[in-house]
Amino acid sequence: MTDTPGKSASPPAVYLFVMLGAALFAFIQTFSLLSPILLSFLLVLLISLSLNPLISRMRAFTGGRKGATGLIVAASVAFIALTSWAFFGPMNDAVTKLSEQLPAYWERLQKPLIKMEQKAVLSEEKLQAEVTTEIAQTATEEGNPEAARPASKPAPPETTKEPESIRSRLSQMIQGVIGSFTAMAFNAAQILIVLVTVFFGVIFTLMNPRPVFGAIFLIVPERHHAKTLTILQRVGSFVPTWAFATLLAMLTVGLLVFLLMWPIFGFVDALVLGMIAGVFEAIPYIGPMLSAVPALLFALAEGGMTPVWVLLAYFAVQVLENNVIAPLIMAHSMKLHSVAVIFSMLLCVAAFGVLGVLFAAPLVGIVEILHDELFRKRFLPTVTDADLDRLARNALREKQSVSK
Repeated sequence: MTDTPGKSASPPAVYLFVMLGAALFAFIQTFSLLSPILLSFLLVLLISLSLNPLISRMRAFTGGRKGATGLIVAASVAFIALTSWAFFGPMNDAVTKLSEQLPAYWERLQKPLIKMEQKAVLSEEKLQAEVTTEIAQTATEEGNPEAARPASKPAPPETTKEPESIRSRLSQMIQGVIGSFTAMAFNAAQILIVLVTVFFGVIFTLMNPRPVFGAIFLIVPERHHAKTLTILQRVGSFVPTWAFATLLAMLTVGLLVFLLMWPIFGFVDALVLGMIAGVFEAIPYIGPMLSAVPALLFALAEGGMTPVWVLLAYFAVQVLENNVIAPLIMAHSMKLHSVAVIFSMLLCVAAFGVLGVLFAAPLVGIVEILHDELFRKRFLPTVTDADLDRLARNALREKQSVSK
């Protein structure tokens, strides 16, 4: 009789593991289809948590969350519309100027390539003549004068054939880049769909976020509700702090780029480039490099030494960002290790595509909160940060007097 409960309890456990394994396998197989949906949901939560403190303060003056959400949406739409309008005109002029100067740039590029091809032809002719002379000398020394006579005039080298020339290869490479625009347009359409979904998802979540967060407690066992509440409260405090620090860094970088570009391009173009640099500052590490691309297009359209001055200006902004802005703004708000952010960015891009970089930095902070609440407090309750630093120093065989 004692074996009966054990026998009857084991099959459900086996079935549970089988079902969990099958669900995990199905999730992995369909992740490529589910990743845009999952990314949209994560971005909706991230943006909603970032704006929630502002909504909570504004609802006292607007009569509720819907009025505060409406004001923020109207301000966001107005900002996006004004930025697009200000960006379209200068960028259109820059592209027009650049298209007019492209033949001159192509001519400048072709001249050194033609010189390289001609030098290659002369070098091959010289080598053929030297080889022919050496063969004749060797045949004469061996007493075989017939072998020393060339059967016919050597054929001209085939290095000048157009399909094998450097210029033709460069042209084929450019055509391949142009042909990839179709794939880029398809990816841009996917990104646009995700952004539209996130936009409306954020609006509805900000109007009434309680059902969304109530669903989280609905899938967590009741005995873990207290721990879940603590985690959500810490995440809810961390995300607005990250958003404020990111926004402050965006404004600072955008203002620096505007002040440096104003003497080069004028007020309107400098304002547009400052906005672009501020927006791309939200992307860790690669954002500043991407923001320099429109400025280089403007500079190439101007010609002369303008591209050099633009590169120097963006290099100065990068130096200030790494040595002043990031330590003063980001380090005091978020103590995130650069290596962790880089690997998080690579993981998010591989999992969710280009828009995944927006979730890279807060993902590191959220994982750190989860580790602290779920693992460290349970398995490392007495270990402090000083203890971890001491153990790491001993692992690296560093002395106590060595500066950090």
